[in-house]
Amino acid sequence: MSDPATHDEILAAAERIKANGETAPRPGRDPVNQPMINNWVEAIGDTDPRWRAGEAPPAMAQVWTMGGLHPKRDPDDPLHSMMTVLTDAGFTGVLGTNCEQEYARPLRVGEEVTVTTRLESVVGPKQTGVGEGYFVTTRNVWRVAHPDGRSEEVATMLFRVLKFVPREPAPDPGEFVLRPQQNRDTAYFWEGTQAGELRLQTCNACGALRHPPGPACPECGALDRGHVVASGRGTVFSYVVHRHPPVPGRELPILLVLIDLEEGVRMVGELVETDAEKIEIGMPVVVDFRRIDDDLTLPVWRKE
Repeated sequence: MSDPATHDEILAAAERIKANGETAPRPGRDPVNQPMINNWVEAIGDTDPRWRAGEAPPAMAQVWTMGGLHPKRDPDDPLHSMMTVLTDAGFTGVLGTNCEQEYARPLRVGEEVTVTTRLESVVGPKQTGVGEGYFVTTRNVWRVAHPDGRSEEVATMLFRVLKFVPREPAPDPGEFVLRPQQNRDTAYFWEGTQAGELRLQTCNACGALRHPPGPACPECGALDRGHVVASGRGTVFSYVVHRHPPVPGRELPILLVLIDLEEGVRMVGELVETDAEKIEIGMPVVVDFRRIDDDLTLPVWRKE
């Protein structure tokens, strides 16, 4: 086994990968299609009539080029190549840190979508709460080809991950928390959890409720925002039992649930104090609040 790469070697590898530029366009398995759109909007609770009439939500751009359950790994993929360099250098932990997407327009049923990827940057080493590591940023571009040969850019994504050397010893279970991003759109929600309230954003113009929060009402487009306090009760619409990979400082399995709230919106959270084998679709749940520190209180769900 060769010695781990040095910092200079890691950055040199990054420059070589960056110099390759964009990958060749990779087509999706299927064209944009109505059945997949139906599944997406049903899971999210998006009732915009456009999504039943031939248009696809812009946020679905990545869906059309996903590789499926057993994707074939492109050996020239920039993210995979850079991850391999860092893994071989001993940076075995991986943590997604942020994702920024921009949409040019909704896609339409029947359109064929391709995606390209390029390596934007590798920054490090940096000391973080989980260990020393490198931040790796890639840029994806989704395009649609037209009969006249024109290639139209329809969406982009900057995706950043941290490749790190896990701290030793590992944090005690329950001490490590991946802190959610807080900004002016979500401040009211986190202020509510600190006060023991589950708050839902509402449009002061038309009264529509929405979650997750955002700057504009998806029903009428108004920017006049307020909030209401939810009852904190709902039922399990869907769930995932996370058994692998390990999560620093957490005991597995972790139960992640999509909750149908009594108010008619859906919310993702963690189900606690419930056996993984006993969770069921439609199971009634109630919100509880887990205080992490003076700045953060997380909503969690318990079987009612």
